[in-house]
Amino acid sequence: MSPRLTAAAAALATAAVVPLSSDIARADATPSCAGADAHSFPLAARIRGGPPSYEAGGRSGTWYIDLTNTTQQTCTGIHPVVVLVDDKRVLRPDQPRLDFHDGSRTRPVTFESTDKHELVGVLDGTGFGGFTVPAGRTVSVRVRLALPSDAASDQVTANAAVVQRRGQDGDWVGESNAYRFGITEEGENDTQDTQDTQDTQDAGEAQDVQDAQDAQPTPGAEDAQDAQAVQDPPHTPGVQQPPDIPAAPSGSATATPTGSPASTDTPASAATGPDSPDPDSPESSLYLAREAQEAEARARELARTGPGLVHGLLAAVAALFGAGAGAFLLARGRR
Repeated sequence: MSPRLTAAAAALATAAVVPLSSDIARADATPSCAGADAHSFPLAARIRGGPPSYEAGGRSGTWYIDLTNTTQQTCTGIHPVVVLVDDKRVLRPDQPRLDFHDGSRTRPVTFESTDKHELVGVLDGTGFGGFTVPAGRTVSVRVRLALPSDAASDQVTANAAVVQRRGQDGDWVGESNAYRFGITEEGENDTQDTQDTQDTQDAGEAQDVQDAQDAQPTPGAEDAQDAQAVQDPPHTPGVQQPPDIPAAPSGSATATPTGSPASTDTPASAATGPDSPDPDSPESSLYLAREAQEAEARARELARTGPGLVHGLLAAVAALFGAGAGAFLLARGRR
């Protein structure tokens, strides 16, 4: 529906006002409200304060129809006419429960239907001659609306036509803005609120589970760290790592100890002659050199295990010192 009233609704609103008058003789003398020109209404109307939705079978919602006189004369016999149009065209005239306050009491409003399924309800009643709006002033009419439990979910547009009763006739003197609201089934709002609350709780629980998982260590992480520490032993400041010197293969020539120059012209018999010491004898320099090599190899093996680094180095140094001392004493004994 357009924000403005249809011709059928406006005609019915104007016609409906006249039969409800209780004092026609006095109404004949009522002066007409006239706008500044033929294309403007003398009264400006506005609907304000209504809720965005009504629950079928729920409590009523309150809103206001403001009537502002834009002329220089008082307008009397003013009757707002509420027009309801629902999107599905299923709202019946007996379903909307509308009442208004006339300044001294609350009066019910009865709706009628047009051929286009528009519901029209006049704010009038026995003994009520309409509202009086002084020049340049605003009168606010309080109304309340409720929908029964059998009202279907729907969207409704409300407008207010403003009619001035004049004897057996009436003039259309104002029109309000459109007020759009919804009709929800009974309990639908509570269900939505419950669902929103449940979604919030589920989100909070999921976050708690994620935080707990993040706080737990990854399985096998500590074992991996320990294995890495064994593979890469820590470096001790001030201690030089021993080089990876491969052990001499069996049967290969052994390095000559310090102080005993090697000669490639010496025959093999000279090295193993009667005056030469037995190579496997503990006093032999070759024996001591092999012992030093084995001690150094053990030191390197211990160094690779990480915790035995210092002990391995000390053992290697002690073995080297022992081998050097033994060779020195043997050389002096030969002299």
